[in-house]
Amino acid sequence: MAPPQAPADGGVVVAGGTAVPSENGAGDHHGGSVDNSNGVVGGRTTVPSSVAANGNGKQHGTRERKKKPAVVSPMDKYWTPIDDKEAAEAVEDGGEDGRRPLLFRTYRVKGILLHPYRLLTLLRLIAIILFFIWRIRHPYADGMWLWWISMVGDFWFGVTWLLNQVAKLNPIKRVPDLSLLRQQFDLPDGNSNLPRLDVFINTVDPINEPMIYTMNSILSILAVDYPIDRTATYLSDDGGSIIHYEGLLETANFAKLWVPFCRKHSIEPRAPQSYFAVKSHPYTGNVPDEFADDHRHMSKEYDEFKVHLDALFTKIPERSDAYNAEAKEGVKATWMADGTQWPGTWFDPAENHKKGQHAGIVKVMLNHPGDEPRFGGPASAETPLDFSAVDVRLPMLVYISREKNPSYDHQKKAGAMNVQLRVSALLTNAPFIINFDGDHYVNNSQAFRAAMCFMLDRRDGDNTAFVQFPQRFDDVDPTDRYCNHNRVFFDATLLGLNGIQGPSYVGTGCMFRRIAVYGIDPPRWRTDAFKLVDNPNKFGNSMPFINSIPSAANQEWSMTSPPAHEESVMEELNNVMKSAYEDGTEFGKEIGWVYNIATEDVVTGFRVHRTGWRSMYCRIEPDAFRGTAPINLTERLYQILRWSGGSLEMFFSHCPLLAGHRLNFMQRIAYTNMTAYPISSVFLVFYLLFPIIWIFRGEFYIQKPFPTYVLYLVIIIAMTELIGMVEIKWAGLTLLDWIRNEQFYIIGATAVYPLATLHIVLKLVLRGNGVSFKLTAKQATSTVNEKYAEMYVVQWAPLLIPTIVVIAVNVGAIGAAIGKAIVEGWSLLQMADASLGLVFNAWILLLIYPFALGIMGRWSKRPYILFILFMIGFAVVAAVVVAIHAARTGSVRFHFRHSGGASFPTSWGF
Repeated sequence: MAPPQAPADGGVVVAGGTAVPSENGAGDHHGGSVDNSNGVVGGRTTVPSSVAANGNGKQHGTRERKKKPAVVSPMDKYWTPIDDKEAAEAVEDGGEDGRRPLLFRTYRVKGILLHPYRLLTLLRLIAIILFFIWRIRHPYADGMWLWWISMVGDFWFGVTWLLNQVAKLNPIKRVPDLSLLRQQFDLPDGNSNLPRLDVFINTVDPINEPMIYTMNSILSILAVDYPIDRTATYLSDDGGSIIHYEGLLETANFAKLWVPFCRKHSIEPRAPQSYFAVKSHPYTGNVPDEFADDHRHMSKEYDEFKVHLDALFTKIPERSDAYNAEAKEGVKATWMADGTQWPGTWFDPAENHKKGQHAGIVKVMLNHPGDEPRFGGPASAETPLDFSAVDVRLPMLVYISREKNPSYDHQKKAGAMNVQLRVSALLTNAPFIINFDGDHYVNNSQAFRAAMCFMLDRRDGDNTAFVQFPQRFDDVDPTDRYCNHNRVFFDATLLGLNGIQGPSYVGTGCMFRRIAVYGIDPPRWRTDAFKLVDNPNKFGNSMPFINSIPSAANQEWSMTSPPAHEESVMEELNNVMKSAYEDGTEFGKEIGWVYNIATEDVVTGFRVHRTGWRSMYCRIEPDAFRGTAPINLTERLYQILRWSGGSLEMFFSHCPLLAGHRLNFMQRIAYTNMTAYPISSVFLVFYLLFPIIWIFRGEFYIQKPFPTYVLYLVIIIAMTELIGMVEIKWAGLTLLDWIRNEQFYIIGATAVYPLATLHIVLKLVLRGNGVSFKLTAKQATSTVNEKYAEMYVVQWAPLLIPTIVVIAVNVGAIGAAIGKAIVEGWSLLQMADASLGLVFNAWILLLIYPFALGIMGRWSKRPYILFILFMIGFAVVAAVVVAIHAARTGSVRFHFRHSGGASFPTSWGF
């Protein structure tokens, strides 16, 4: 049945449907499926069999459902299971003797693609080796200095390609079996034996990171399909802003309606901003006759909730002005609703109440709900929604703002995460942690359960440190002009790493085993003399925190958390939030998130892998999490600058090549490639600027004899394209994904990577501070009239200059070739020679095409204008060449002659 369409007034037409279940929760083990008990199976819609569902995902009542043939996703077409024998043995033993079941299935690329993929890689490697042997035997060029640069550059490109490629020769996909997880851990009474889970969210600035995104993230987490009494959410506000605190109060109040509404009607996604933005909703709930009225009421409530959030920006200052007028102390404090001064940052900064200097704050917004279900009441005048069959409990919710002291470097996000680590250990001490950026939300309510399938699996679950999900984004333009989705990395590279020691940690949407973050060895590397806490001093002076470590390691927990308002608890919480707590400890080095580097995520994951832990990659459908990408070109480039600069820092300060023996050799190769890649820009910029030689000289060969040189290049480039075509097939990508990846690599190599390389030179060689990296501002909510308005905003910055120069040089080279052909009378052979160089110039302009559109601003809505501008540029340069020729000779003749002339440069040959 087709999804129901929304009526014109924005309401929702309710329609039933036929269930499309799979044989198990893994959707017949085709990657990317999720459990059908919540209404979603492999991206297909279902109508669950229950009348009402509680927060633990349990349902009441059953009915017969028709089955339809499983639909194979294009992402799964070329994958085949490789653990059938293990799965059969697991079914036979039935989980006896305390053995856990197989909670995920493992797949490998089918031989029809995998074998050609590996063969093409080998053949290209052989071609590169033969190419270099030939070049060394023929060191002939018009300029030997250029030949040497070309040789070193080509060698580096060959090495980096090999490092990148070998890590993808054994891609592995693992698919969680959510149905079996429910059978093993959910109890008949509605409770569950699933482990506790602490959720970390980080935010700093309610302007650059709009508060509506952060609160939507929290609402989606509170409504996730995971045992209510076994999750706790910690919001770290690193700006100490009362706006975030009172916004969280409003969110906790709105959640009392939103979360039961999601459970009653099996809503997906469970972030209201994203849910209400969709114009049509396939109904998957249990009471379709009530849905239209409930939906209409919740839409109205959400609009009021947004109004309340926006009003805080004026309400709090007005309240503070009123209190300050009564106090008459001369200090413009910021006041809370209860008449006490806000202990964090004030609107008008004062001593101990400004950014970088304020007391630590811990506020429990929602207490632990207990383990007994609590059903709501029937519909009434005060509560129009009927929640009488829905568990209305809400998970625990905590606000944190760590102490700030100007005498300390607080280490930005990594420092905030480590404070969350200690505070959560004292309050809930969940053995597992999942972290989010403030603009990411849970898009698939089964996501937490999916990650648990890997953590609790009997094969290698105990040695799994973290489960990484791919990053997906909303509000990215349909063509993904700035490669925000980065699908080649997430859907190809990380699947390749999944076949080695596991994917790298990429900052958000990652579930950790708590003791792995503590720097404790995995079980497979522990000896008989192993101690969880061999040196308590490295964890600091908090004995309650140190004593919590064995409980986390053994996955032990109390059913209720200690009351945060007790004096002893508050005293200890304040202690672990102090700026001075980490003095003399291993936090930021061997414990917690790593300090003093822009890419604390990748380095932290590397440190965990180096200890001997492995990781897993989890890609499910619908996407587990979604976020907001920087849609503006300049902000996107700043984001890449931070990543590339941090990668180079990691290469020199945590060199993967020198890691211990516990790091898999191939994993070492992969990390080397992920951290050293910006160096390629040093050589690539030379290649991209070589056409300038043609403009001023008119003749320049990198390598002679020229025909052989061209033949090798054509073969190597053609094989690269073939490898890419095979890769996008098994990775489930599109040709556009691959093109965007190539385009933004060139843009990054001209605009960003050289600056990142300069940063590392200044910091390491000259012992300078290097280049400072700014926080990436996220886009504001798009308007109805112009959805991608921010994509057309031009923010001029020095980052844009190098790529503009490359565009100008290649436009100039084409224009100069046209002018010389006109005034010098080229032969057909010369024009054919020149056309090869022109292919390179045109190719570079094609790759930089998204950048050129970006700097056009609103004119880029009509891409044909860019083509016209290029044509004008060619004509202007050609006219200048003709004018210069006329000035030198005193006359201009437009003709073509059949002898003499200049050779066009072969700068495209890399």
